[in-house]
Amino acid sequence: MAATGVLPFVRGVDLSGNDFKGGYFPEHVKAMTSLRWLKLNRTGLCYLPEELAALQKLEHLSVSHNSLTTLHGELSGLPCLRAIVARANSLKNSGVPDDIFQLDDLSVLDLSYNQLTECPRELENAKNMLVLNLGHNSIDNIPNQLFINLTDLLYLDLSDNKLESLPPQMRRLVHLQTLILNNNPLLHAQLRQLPAMTALQTLHLRNTQRTQSNLPTSLEGLVNLADVDLSCNDLSRVPECLYTLGSLRRLNLSSNQITELSLCIDQWTQLETLNLSRNQLTSLPSAICKLTKLKKMYLNSNKLDFDGIPSGIGKLINLEEFMAANNNLELIPESLCRCSKLRKLVLNKNRLVTLPEAIHFLTDVEILDVRENPNLVMPPKPADRSSEWYNIDFSLQNQLRLAGASPATVAAAAAGSSTKDPLARKMRLRRRKDSAQDDQAKQVLKGMSDVAQEKNKKIEESGEAKAPDLKTRRWDQGLEKPQLDYSEFFSEDVGQLPGVCVWQIENFVPTLVDDAFHGKFYEADCYIVLKTFLDENGSLNWEIYYWIGQEATLDKKACSAIHAVNLRNYLGAECRSIREEMGDESEEFLQVFDNDISYIEGGTASGFFTVEDTQYVTRLYRVYGKKNVKLEPVALKGTSLDPRFVFLLDHGLDLLVWRGSQATLSSTTKARLFAEKINKNERKGKAEITLLTQGQETPEFWDVLGGQPEEIRPCVPDDFQPHKPKLYKVGLGLGYLELPQINYKLSVEHKKRLKADLMPEMRLLQSLLDTKSVYILDCWSDVFIWIGRKSSRLVRAAALKLSQELCTMLHRPKHAMVTRNLEGTECQVFKSKFKNWDDVLRVDYTRNAETVLQDGGLAGKVRKDAEKKDQMKADLTALFLPRQPPMPLSEAEQLMDEWNEDLDGMEGFVLEGKKFTRLPEEEFGHFHTHDCYVFLCRYWVPVEYEEDEEKKKKGEGKGEEEGEEEEEEKQPEEDSQCIVYFWQGREASNMGWLTFTFSLQKKFESHFRGKLEVVRMTQQQENPKFLSHFKRRFVIHRGKRKDRVSTPQPSLYHIRTNGGALCTRCIQINTDAALLNSEFCFILKVPFESTDNQGIVYTWVGRAADPDEAKLAEDIMNQMFDDSYSKQVINEGEEPENFFWVGIGGQKPYDEDADYMKHSRLFRCSNEKGYFSVSEKCSDFCQDDLADDDIMLLDNGREVYMWVGTQTSQVEIKLSLKACQVYIQHMRSKDPAHPRKLRLVRKGNEPWPFTRCFHAWSVFRKPP
Repeated sequence: MAATGVLPFVRGVDLSGNDFKGGYFPEHVKAMTSLRWLKLNRTGLCYLPEELAALQKLEHLSVSHNSLTTLHGELSGLPCLRAIVARANSLKNSGVPDDIFQLDDLSVLDLSYNQLTECPRELENAKNMLVLNLGHNSIDNIPNQLFINLTDLLYLDLSDNKLESLPPQMRRLVHLQTLILNNNPLLHAQLRQLPAMTALQTLHLRNTQRTQSNLPTSLEGLVNLADVDLSCNDLSRVPECLYTLGSLRRLNLSSNQITELSLCIDQWTQLETLNLSRNQLTSLPSAICKLTKLKKMYLNSNKLDFDGIPSGIGKLINLEEFMAANNNLELIPESLCRCSKLRKLVLNKNRLVTLPEAIHFLTDVEILDVRENPNLVMPPKPADRSSEWYNIDFSLQNQLRLAGASPATVAAAAAGSSTKDPLARKMRLRRRKDSAQDDQAKQVLKGMSDVAQEKNKKIEESGEAKAPDLKTRRWDQGLEKPQLDYSEFFSEDVGQLPGVCVWQIENFVPTLVDDAFHGKFYEADCYIVLKTFLDENGSLNWEIYYWIGQEATLDKKACSAIHAVNLRNYLGAECRSIREEMGDESEEFLQVFDNDISYIEGGTASGFFTVEDTQYVTRLYRVYGKKNVKLEPVALKGTSLDPRFVFLLDHGLDLLVWRGSQATLSSTTKARLFAEKINKNERKGKAEITLLTQGQETPEFWDVLGGQPEEIRPCVPDDFQPHKPKLYKVGLGLGYLELPQINYKLSVEHKKRLKADLMPEMRLLQSLLDTKSVYILDCWSDVFIWIGRKSSRLVRAAALKLSQELCTMLHRPKHAMVTRNLEGTECQVFKSKFKNWDDVLRVDYTRNAETVLQDGGLAGKVRKDAEKKDQMKADLTALFLPRQPPMPLSEAEQLMDEWNEDLDGMEGFVLEGKKFTRLPEEEFGHFHTHDCYVFLCRYWVPVEYEEDEEKKKKGEGKGEEEGEEEEEEKQPEEDSQCIVYFWQGREASNMGWLTFTFSLQKKFESHFRGKLEVVRMTQQQENPKFLSHFKRRFVIHRGKRKDRVSTPQPSLYHIRTNGGALCTRCIQINTDAALLNSEFCFILKVPFESTDNQGIVYTWVGRAADPDEAKLAEDIMNQMFDDSYSKQVINEGEEPENFFWVGIGGQKPYDEDADYMKHSRLFRCSNEKGYFSVSEKCSDFCQDDLADDDIMLLDNGREVYMWVGTQTSQVEIKLSLKACQVYIQHMRSKDPAHPRKLRLVRKGNEPWPFTRCFHAWSVFRKPP
């Protein structure tokens, strides 16, 4: 037992969830002599511990969800016992002692979910009983004398038993507030006792065989009854007695046979929840529209149609949930969309055709379920609301303005789009008359108009306008307060109620002091004192002091003065902050504490850092977990290792990751990343991380573990389950301590997947930790203390002692230890216990403009600047730039000639095997998709001659011959430059580049020192200068170079120019007649099996093909094939049947135009710059320009395709969709002759209109 001395002061503790089987109940509980409440739920107890006898002040005992078979023991010896909760055990009648009912203060007894067959004997002697729960047992009879003495009962639960009748003495329960009788066969019970229970508030009669005949005729006396449950009965209509309940708030009539509702339901004026599911209703009465306080309405599994829902349902202005699934609804009334507070709308399994357009105006809807409505067509979203999405204004005129368009262009775009919104007008006309906001606005307008009329009237009467009297402002009112956030130091309720608040300066920040310690000051500390009082006018006023101890350090003195001023600014007070020094306090300051102050020696440590050597505790962790990695501490010895797991040895500045022989690679990677986080966050990057595998350990590793074991065997059980962490909140009061648990559930314990923020109290989340409190996290082999920044010093000290007691009290392994964590500096092992603990600043990309406008406290230019700063940056300028015009043929040829004139020589190499070999000159211009090529090009660099005027003058004074000799000597030689082009085919591996880097490139660098430039290119992404050297004869074959000769199959080549003659390529494509086009030229090779004639080659010229390209195609054919092939140039429509159509695979329909070549543009949408931006690819784009992690927009003149990659984020998809809509709207005004339609394309499912825009489209290459 830890000698802390705090156990006698503990008033309550929750030890639920621990394993106390086999006599492991802690003996230290006996030392808690002041214990008032004790929870031992889910601890595996089979009998009551003997240690309970020492708890003479115990009032509340909870032992639920255990294996208790008896309560016999020391309970009757606890004189103060008030409540016994023993639900969900294995108790029988013999296990309930009779003497516990002799306790004078016993008022709560919960024996539900047990095996009782009758009421406990002597129960009627517990005269002070207030709560009695005997539900979920097998009780078939209630003694008549039971309720003779139990007349003070407030809560009675007899549900899920075998009761057939109720004793008539129940009418004596005049104070009863809750009566639960669910799931009992009360067929013959007439419930005549109910009218006598005048205090009843809750009545549950679910599945009790209720009919119209066995219910009371009147319940008018139950004026407090607010909750009634009559579900799962045989009611054919609503009982008449219910219509008299004016205070009814919740009514459940589900699973009955009700066919209609009476008009009398308008008497339920206070009703908030109405459940009529699983009945036979065909319509709802119009009187239901008068239930204006109704919040939840459930109508599932009925026979309702469109006419069955009244048109005035929009009057239910407080309706939040409307569920009408599994009905016959074809439409819903438009008035339902006027319920502006609606959050959940469930309409699945109906016959819906559409929904009202106003459904988009329900901004608070969180769940809209319209599944299993096969004919449903959702209404279009209202126009001109794009500016409210993502905090980016996507309107066309705003984006044009940002792109630098002229005001006339912006005005034309605004005029082209209709600014009227018929839906908005309809909503304005249907706005509720009783809207408080509209009423307030009308009152303000009326007041302003009245003031203006009175002013004009006075001017008319006096004949001249009199200048108003201006009151001068005080000097301090003109000072601007700093825009600082004081919420980290002071809470919202500070200074709002009369009283005194005291803060102590600790670690540079103020910490609130408990009221019990006001007036007690440490000599080495500084304090801030706030006195709040009401002045003569009844308004709040304040006095602010900062007290300085005589031994206080400089940092505390400065911080007390600074934060006193911060407190004044936070409150908006006009008073001064008054300095008070120890021993020289003013009378006003002493009166704050009624002249009762005292000094205490000591104080907190200075906030300045002191240089000390950090002491690290060596620990060994076992890494487990598939999705989220977690660490389990184990004993620091070699026998703790298991070959199936990964272990992390934390040895201070040495972090060693040990991988077992059977451990997975993913576990090793996650452990390494975890070690990186520890090194970064806790060791300041000074630690060294070492990866060790089983069998290759270092001697230092075994020295830390105390020696190497003879054999590393599996030691972790196959059914290993980590202990569920228990989170305690430390409570401190006047002379007592409490340690309650915070209930939550792990993610694996939920039957259904829930959102992380849906039920935060059911998850071990970071949001459970309050900065004003201190928590203890018990993980069995680790006990963590989490200290909030605003917690008091005494709570911290108490938590340290309680954690030590908790660690030694319960049965734990010897290596368990207590770890202290301050808020903001938590260790990585502690963070791993929580779900999605994240220190990264979150960015909300979906924040709408309405949320931004609600940021309070700013006005005028300050607010505009803040809005501008908060607005997300987006660059859509590329969408408004004109399309790049194609380069004229003459200009391309001139540029081609200039680059070839500078070329002094070119050598080619091709990768064969693992080395590069020289490429024959006759193969220059022929490339293969599976190969890599290297071209060494030498260029002449023109030299600029520098003339020195002085030397020129000296040369003029000499003879002509001598001057000419000097010029010849001083004329510099022409320089050269070497560029190495590396070309990689689409199907080639990256080994070619690696081979070039480590072999051929080094040789070139040794020969051309300082003059070598390396340019890496991939197929169809070549450098224009490189393309110019082949003079438009750039041919790409499929396959490998060495396999080119042995290809007996026909092959088809497509010649195409992209954006200019420089970008002309002849690429082999699939041999398919459907790929022909009347505006292009193609080359078809049909091989023969003859030795004399190898085959025939056709140059197919389309009807609308360019004549220059036709001549170029013939030249390429003559260059590609020698005289062993028969060559023929044919025009479209003159194809021979014998060889051409047979060789190409048969005649098929093909495109006869290529208008998309005049309009095609490719844009890339990405967030890689830190903000959303759109950029345009050049006109010579190809298939490999489609980035898998971005969004691509392709415009072909008719459609705008939004191409989505497999690794694209949801944020990029949403932003790109808005950008695409802006582009279509812009092109509609710029090019009205070609309206575009939006199409969505996912990678791998591209249609033909999309793929034909890319030269030689093929399947995407999969990474190896």
